[in-house]
Amino acid sequence: MAVRPQICEACSIKDLTFCSALHGDEHDQLRQLLTHAHYDPHTTIFHEAEDADYVFNVTSGSVKLYKLLGDGRRQITGFLFAGDFLGLALNANYSYTAEAIEPVTACRFPRQKLEKLFDKFPHLEKRMLGMAVDELAAAQDQMLLLGRKTAKEKVASFLLMLARRQEHRGESSETINVPMSRSDIADYLGLTIETVSRTLTQLRKEAMITLKDNRHIEAVGLDMLEDLAEGL
Repeated sequence: MAVRPQICEACSIKDLTFCSALHGDEHDQLRQLLTHAHYDPHTTIFHEAEDADYVFNVTSGSVKLYKLLGDGRRQITGFLFAGDFLGLALNANYSYTAEAIEPVTACRFPRQKLEKLFDKFPHLEKRMLGMAVDELAAAQDQMLLLGRKTAKEKVASFLLMLARRQEHRGESSETINVPMSRSDIADYLGLTIETVSRTLTQLRKEAMITLKDNRHIEAVGLDMLEDLAEGL
């Protein structure tokens, strides 16, 4: 569902979004392009191979990105949170499927109209390029996770990634919010659900984490988690 936008200056995460590159009246021209979109949990925002007609800036909630393999298996390629940009495409089609994990709100922009605005505001395009570079870096980090790390190192790295993302959003990382399911975590890390659950239990027994509930984990041994994630 989409509604007309409110004042951008009232956005609680405006400093994290790509439109933070704009100033003064420039916001008004961008605001004319966007609508606010709302997605319920488990709702698909767009499907892989669909026409990439829109791009999105997530303003609240969390999103999982995934691709389906030829045999029907799913590989989750990333998770996005408030402030992240969604829907960048090198060609006319989306290269992955995006699905809301929890209630999600986003600013939605028509891609072609936004690209025309880049001609007028090159600093906006530069900000978008920076976010695309961050996305590439995240993809490279996941390749390292899948190819070189043990199960314990993968889970530790994943928890640290969530903690750092919270810090980036100005939130405390003492308690790590884990909105995704164990199945989602397993598909992201290339593990089984059983291995993820067993590894979390091991980390708890080794006093690195406290399992407060299925969605909240306290990192009581942050230094130990960081050493484990680095293979030390």
